[in-house]
Amino acid sequence: MSGTRSEESAVSDDYLRDLSSKIVGLWRFLGRELKIPQQTLDRIGSNNSNDVTAKCYQSLLYWRKNSANPSKQVLEDARQNMNIDTEERSADSSSDRQGDHKVHPVTEQQRLASSSEKAGMWRYLGEELHIPKSVLDNIEMKPSREAVNRCHDVLLQWEQTTSEPPRLVLKQAQQKVDEIYTGLEEKLARALKMTYKKQYDAIQPIPYIRDRLYRIDRIFVEGGVKVLVAGSWERLTSYQDILKDKRATLLRVIEGDPGYGKSTLALEFAYDWGEGVKGSPVENVRILIILRLRQLGGVQSIYQAIKWFLLSEENVKVGDIKAVIESCHSVKIILDGHDEYPDRDSENQSDIRKIVMREMFKNLNVSLTTRYLPKHYDQSARRYRLTGFDDRARDEYIRKAVVGDAGEQAVRRVKQKLKDNPILSDLCDVPLIFVMFAHMAHEKEDFRKFKSVTEFFRYMISCFHHHLLSKMRDTNVGKLRRFENDHASLDQMAFDGLSQEHQQLSWSVEEVRRQLGDDCCEYYVRLGILIKEEVAAGVEIRFYHKLFCEWFAAHHLARLLAGDWDPSVLEYVHPYDLQYLYRFTCGLSQDSSERLINYLRELPGGDKFTILCLLEQTGDHDKFMDVVRDLCRETLEISDDDNKLMQRSTLQLLEIASSHSVPTICLHLDRCLSEAVTTGGNLLLNSGLHVPPSTTLETIEITGKDLDILTEKMVGLLAYADKCDELKELKFNDGCLLPLTVPAQIPPSLKTRNIGVRYDRGHGLVYRFDVGADQWVVPGSSKSRSLNVTMKNDDSQLEQQWCVQELNLASAAGVPTICLHLDRCLSEAVTTGGNLLLNSGQHVPPSSTLETIEITGKDLDIPKEKMVGLLAYADKCDELKELKFNDGCLLPLTVPAQIPPSLKTRNIGVRYDRGHGLVYRFDLGGDQWVVPESSESRSLKVTMEDDDSQLEQQWCVQELNLASAAGIPIARVDIDGCSPVADQSGSSLALRRSQLSLPILSTLQGLVISDWDRRMDNTEVVGILSYTAQCAAVKVLQFGGHIGNPMQLPDRVQGAEPILSTLRSRNVTVKWDISSNPLSYSWKYLDLLSGRWETEGEREERERQDQERQKQQR
Repeated sequence: MSGTRSEESAVSDDYLRDLSSKIVGLWRFLGRELKIPQQTLDRIGSNNSNDVTAKCYQSLLYWRKNSANPSKQVLEDARQNMNIDTEERSADSSSDRQGDHKVHPVTEQQRLASSSEKAGMWRYLGEELHIPKSVLDNIEMKPSREAVNRCHDVLLQWEQTTSEPPRLVLKQAQQKVDEIYTGLEEKLARALKMTYKKQYDAIQPIPYIRDRLYRIDRIFVEGGVKVLVAGSWERLTSYQDILKDKRATLLRVIEGDPGYGKSTLALEFAYDWGEGVKGSPVENVRILIILRLRQLGGVQSIYQAIKWFLLSEENVKVGDIKAVIESCHSVKIILDGHDEYPDRDSENQSDIRKIVMREMFKNLNVSLTTRYLPKHYDQSARRYRLTGFDDRARDEYIRKAVVGDAGEQAVRRVKQKLKDNPILSDLCDVPLIFVMFAHMAHEKEDFRKFKSVTEFFRYMISCFHHHLLSKMRDTNVGKLRRFENDHASLDQMAFDGLSQEHQQLSWSVEEVRRQLGDDCCEYYVRLGILIKEEVAAGVEIRFYHKLFCEWFAAHHLARLLAGDWDPSVLEYVHPYDLQYLYRFTCGLSQDSSERLINYLRELPGGDKFTILCLLEQTGDHDKFMDVVRDLCRETLEISDDDNKLMQRSTLQLLEIASSHSVPTICLHLDRCLSEAVTTGGNLLLNSGLHVPPSTTLETIEITGKDLDILTEKMVGLLAYADKCDELKELKFNDGCLLPLTVPAQIPPSLKTRNIGVRYDRGHGLVYRFDVGADQWVVPGSSKSRSLNVTMKNDDSQLEQQWCVQELNLASAAGVPTICLHLDRCLSEAVTTGGNLLLNSGQHVPPSSTLETIEITGKDLDIPKEKMVGLLAYADKCDELKELKFNDGCLLPLTVPAQIPPSLKTRNIGVRYDRGHGLVYRFDLGGDQWVVPESSESRSLKVTMEDDDSQLEQQWCVQELNLASAAGIPIARVDIDGCSPVADQSGSSLALRRSQLSLPILSTLQGLVISDWDRRMDNTEVVGILSYTAQCAAVKVLQFGGHIGNPMQLPDRVQGAEPILSTLRSRNVTVKWDISSNPLSYSWKYLDLLSGRWETEGEREERERQDQERQKQQR
């Protein structure tokens, strides 16, 4: 068998999330069973103080990352070992035999387990346990409390009213609550499916054809989907992968330009769930919530929104909706159209804002569709992008939804009309526009050719009017026909809505009637361009789609540009959000377009939109070419972030420049070049578009993202470069990985043209490929620069070879190499044959210009003999000044006399950062580690755990000795599970299991001793107190605090009056955590006068009485 885990045993993120939602309050118990260090559990607890489920999830992620065998079986064994269920069954069985259920009270573990199951039903549980309503109301009023905490509070309240709460009563109450929950969940799911069915059964592809409705599965066709991974967009095979993506966080943001099918995708998921589609990621989801955010203006509560817009016809209480969602372990939420959410930029703390910020529903799968990223959202969200229809999707839609049974001839006829309109080929990547195009092309024999997107949209709108007017009686036609051309009021309403800082996309019926007039309002509603929709405030009117709003707004903007316009009216009209508004304006008016293009070119990144607007013009050729020349004087960029429409527009500009002999300074291909690189003599982009050679292109710059350009691909690129007659330079940036050599297939003409081929790997140098000599060299202009190289364990073999090549080139050219960082890639052997040896087998020879070597390890033990080999390697690097080791390496405490004598005379710095706050220097002459003066202003924190190696614990003791001797503050020492003891003299603190001892530390400020379930007698406690008293800087001594079964100490410390007096004179705090509750601490404090342990309340009362006594004495 291979070393990899089987898919059945592999532990995925989703599996851990599901387990976290079930374990919740028991996370510390499970963590201990999984051998997670107590300090780690404490850190996780403090970092996620208000989210119990997140604590469990983070602890499981830590276990999976650090465990040698992170399998489901190990998890299951750990859960069984917690003995909660076994203990309960055993106790119940015993109770049945005795006939007295009251002899077995509820334990804390069972209370936590009960709180975790269906936590949202806490109020129902309280009612079953007869908790007064006023008490339940008080629990609900507590701020920032999760349902699991409220449930826990209910059980604590119940115990306070019952002398010995029996398990059987709790078990019966839970069974009753389970029955109630099952009924509520089934009712909620059934009602939601009925609501969604009404929506996905009545799809209207063209707004004015209302007598022809489709079910979503009849018209849904998968478009392209990409996911952002490490800064690069990767293709997904299906829309279902969005919710199946194992790499995703719980928040998914699905981006898409207008008309790209974001809302249709949400309805398709609703269909999959409602109809139980096999293999769908929502097939087994218990509750699916899909909300249209444009309806939720002013709605604070998402539960209220669900009630109003999804369950208005059902007798379901808002509280029941909340209870089910908080209790159900299988809920997915889709929030559709965040860019149309009226409160999207409001500072109002609505539930939607909290969800998008991951302050609410932290453990639920939430998907958000939007045109653009929200202003405020959780940055860890996984981003997806809808990329529209390709040829396959368009062909499928024509067959599936347009021609039906009309046959192949009808399919060919529609496709031919698209071919006859090449200007629309890009636009028809937009699903909404293609759908309307396909239906109109199929139904209209006189469908004509178009020169621009504006022409097509004008024709489409005229078809809307013609269809409606042809169905109306003759008496009405004359009265209403004027609205086809006279829509200035509608234009202004649309522009005013889009040009606000917070866009207005819907209006009250009264407002629309006031602005347009009753007749015009009703006409456009009947036309289908305006839609009436129910919202929280009543009924509002919106455009069928935002594209239509942009169309009418463009008419108003064209009129503004024709006069003495003020550019400030476009302050909030961003091209990235409203590109069609700009394009339509340029297409509607030649005069307006010139002003608008000049305005766009002044904006950051405006050139891309300038190209789109330029292609809308059909008038003055000379002015058109003047703009082309201006654009080509700057770098033309095609980015992987651009949609296909924008990429093709740049290619069109490149072709226009080539055909009209317009010089093009540079074409920058930013992360968009495909892995194939070239095809048929053209460059091939990730989008599938081809870049033909250009006769006027002077520079090609390629930025990649993990783009391997192997030898044969490099030959193809050079052949492409040879076809670009004016090309002077081919530049490769960081993110591309090029071959070390290129064979003799280089075109001979390329050698004679002396085209510069340069490679910037981002390490400080730019390399030039010597085409004649077939090798990379360091050009003279780079020799005054310097090099920084990082080699990582997960780098490819070629990447590591290139790093070694860089070191060799820099060394040969005399270029300083500032640092070589070996990040978790140094092998356990460390060196071989005088070279460094990497895990990959790659050798790193010494470099004559290398100044610093930095080594980051991962549990990398470097014993004495290997350290000697490293120092010998360092001695061969003539310019080396420093050898640095970071946390993850474990170095010897001393190094024997084999250190090269020349290394001592060169005074090379050897430093070690263990991650505890100090950096140590190895004194080559004295063969010992010391604290350099530069570290003496810092402080130290050390944790010693029982499962640390002997050498690791020795290093901890060494660190403490060094810091104490140098007068450096030791902020805190945590001794976890090492069974420390001290005799009553307190001269040292012995770690019994490792046989090591801590001496008196003069700069120690805090000491924490945690031994889970350890019982200490009076002598042991007095010994530790004595040790603490002799560490003159200690302010806090803590026993326990790592929650679980607490340490057991004597109720009173006896025979230690001088020690307690010393501690009292220094105002030292001695405290002991007595709680076994993972949700909280419970401290007792040592009264340094009486030696008694007292609660915080008792302590406060004693201090109050002391103050009163002092006042009386005065």
